[in-house]
Amino acid sequence: MKTRLAASAFALLASGASAQELDRTLPEAVGQVAPALQAYSTEDLFGTVWAGEELSVRDRALVTFAALMTRHETGNLGAITEVALDAGVTPAELSETITHLAFYTGWGNATAAAEAMAPVYAARGVTAEDLPAVDPAELLPLDEEAEAGRQAMVQGNYGEVSQGVVDTTEELLFRDMWLRPALAPRDRSMVTVAALIAAGQPEQMTFHLNRAMDNGLTQAEAGAMLSHLAFYAGWPRVFSALPVAKEVFANRPE
Repeated sequence: MKTRLAASAFALLASGASAQELDRTLPEAVGQVAPALQAYSTEDLFGTVWAGEELSVRDRALVTFAALMTRHETGNLGAITEVALDAGVTPAELSETITHLAFYTGWGNATAAAEAMAPVYAARGVTAEDLPAVDPAELLPLDEEAEAGRQAMVQGNYGEVSQGVVDTTEELLFRDMWLRPALAPRDRSMVTVAALIAAGQPEQMTFHLNRAMDNGLTQAEAGAMLSHLAFYAGWPRVFSALPVAKEVFANRPE
């Protein structure tokens, strides 16, 4: 046990997020009320899961941030923001993450996340110059053929139900927000999948997990993300997501 924890702590230190920093994400009350939970957190979650080599600490911090924001766990967002910044996520990437996830988890979750993060940004001297532009000078290139196919499918299925949803999905999400350069396409897809898992919406995962893997997320990384999120979203939600992930993996070309 001691050897495993020492190696894990070294790995976290090397990545820019120490075990002590992760421990700070756990309220002191946990040890006072549920010492066994504190032990599982320190030894298993922080000491082993966070140190897993299949997914970088930087990505684990970003995935955890997405899950906490989705679940409106604002009391922990400040601490995980500190961990994410120390692990290499930039202030601009976190800013863009909450903007992106506003569309997938709701405006209330995004504004609450901004309020929780603001003291951390202020303490670190993050200014408007460090954050993404409201209107980027140039958007990322769009795969016109793929977007035309996606839009035709949505229009055919739901145009008569809500043309407003169809139109804003195309204009705001896929021809604007998804093309903003402040967050890499792989990371946008990764936090979207994490949010869907945390929200208990596995039926929406197929498209976004495929897109994440098209954008560079590996099967090993996706599997590690599921294992990581079991601790933050709960085992039932992850087990609901596992069949979807299994099907996606099986149907992708070798």
